[in-house]
Amino acid sequence: MKKYFIKYFTILLVTFLTFSYCNKDSDKIKTIKFWAMGSEAEQISKILPEFEKRFPDIKVKVQQIPWTAAQEKLITAFASDNTPDICQLGNTWIPQFASLNAIISLDSFISKSEIINPKNYFSGIWETNIIDNKVYGIPWYVDTRLMFYRKDVFERAGFESPPKNWDELYALCKNIKEAQKNKEKYPIFIPTNEWNSFIIFSLQAGAKLLKDKNTRGNFNSKEFKEAFDYLIRFHKEKLTPFGMMQVTNVYQAMAEEYISIYFSGPWNIPEFKKWMTGDLAEKWATAPMPGYKGEYPGVSLAGGSSLVIFNNSKYKNEVWKLIEFLSEPDIQLKVYNVTNNLPAVIESWQDSSLSNDVYMKAFYQQLQNVVAAPKIPEWEQIVFSKLQQYAEFAARGVMSTNEALKKLDEDADRILEKRRWIVENQR
Repeated sequence: MKKYFIKYFTILLVTFLTFSYCNKDSDKIKTIKFWAMGSEAEQISKILPEFEKRFPDIKVKVQQIPWTAAQEKLITAFASDNTPDICQLGNTWIPQFASLNAIISLDSFISKSEIINPKNYFSGIWETNIIDNKVYGIPWYVDTRLMFYRKDVFERAGFESPPKNWDELYALCKNIKEAQKNKEKYPIFIPTNEWNSFIIFSLQAGAKLLKDKNTRGNFNSKEFKEAFDYLIRFHKEKLTPFGMMQVTNVYQAMAEEYISIYFSGPWNIPEFKKWMTGDLAEKWATAPMPGYKGEYPGVSLAGGSSLVIFNNSKYKNEVWKLIEFLSEPDIQLKVYNVTNNLPAVIESWQDSSLSNDVYMKAFYQQLQNVVAAPKIPEWEQIVFSKLQQYAEFAARGVMSTNEALKKLDEDADRILEKRRWIVENQR
């Protein structure tokens, strides 16, 4: 009986010590919550073991958030004090979460970092993360919009190279239309239910999209009106279909020469490769945006996702280590290889997988000339719900340009009413 008791006591003691040791060991491990969008969440999990091996006291728990529900889920999490430690944010969302004080300024971390430096990034992309002279996000991957086009169609229209300015783009489209036997085909696709082209061309013309400290619309300005009229002209002269009702599959439309030019981003390259096969494989290309007059490439919008640290995080220093890890050039390349998202760090672009890619060269060139959209939380509401609506009205002749842009300014002013009140009461 005594032997049994000693044996039983020994087992209990060993179990207790083992449990205590494991608890002590687990207490040292800090688990940070990382919310990532779409397929990025699944793919980034393949790279994180390298980070955890380097920092064994840090574990990363990744949660996948659908892009379509991400903004609402983040707002709900903020309202309930249940935000993650780190999150991937589209860079147009950063103003909203900075204004809520949901995310922190990263300037103090950047000033001490040997990895992250503004000089390592495309200047226009870096600028998207700056609100009131403070940096709130570190670019993780980048995108922008440029021209996808049919090389063979251009050549038949007398253009050996892509158009460099607005006049050349219009002339090219007229040539393509005249050369087409089937008049139900179109040279270019400028859908009214995509706001990006209207903003890009207006920026090229020098438009200031908002005025009075971003509290009022400025869409009725001479510069915006010129760009708007220029694009609506393609609709009035039947050089472009209206939108997705006529083009349900842009890749098929390009393969069948239903359209020959489309302004879009790097996410479409894999899809075009799937559709443009066989004889078509060598008949499509990418090129920077044409400029207003002398400038080439013309300016485009700075897009992509950034990494932010939430104010409620208990592990800000550990999260910063993760951001630095994901900002290393070789890690950026690994992320590119598993997600097809373009690296934010310029040094990564020296790798042959990017520098020798015929489709990526145009993106690298375009990323040298990108600018941020207005950095206010209301921006997406203005362009998604209002700009697209009035572009459709003008393209269909329901409204004149003057009428459409006057109404757009009125709606923008209503959307910005609260912001205007805040600014006016700060004086």
